Amino acid sequence: MKQLSIRNVNSRLAAALEAERRARDLSLNETVLDLLRRALGLVDEPYGNGLETLSGSWSDDDYAEFATATASFDEIDENLWR
Repeated sequence: MKQLSIRNVNSRLAAALEAERRARDLSLNETVLDLLRRALGLVDEPYGNGLETLSGSWSDDDYAEFATATASFDEIDENLWR
C-alpha cells in the first residue's frame, strides 16, 4: 500500500479533521481515508448523520398533531410590523 504525507495543513483544516475524527470515534488516518474515499465516489453508501432512520417515520396522525401545534407559527402579528 502506498503511504502519503500531507503538508501545509492549516489550523482550520486540522481542527475540522480533529472534530470529525472525534465525532466518528476513529483514528485520524481512518477518518481521512474515509473522507477521501467518499469525496472521490469510491464507496457505494453515502455517509449519513444517523437521522435517515427518522425520515418518513411519522404517521398521518403524527403529522396532523405537529401541524396543529405549529400552525400559529404562520400567523403574522400585524402590530409587530407597524
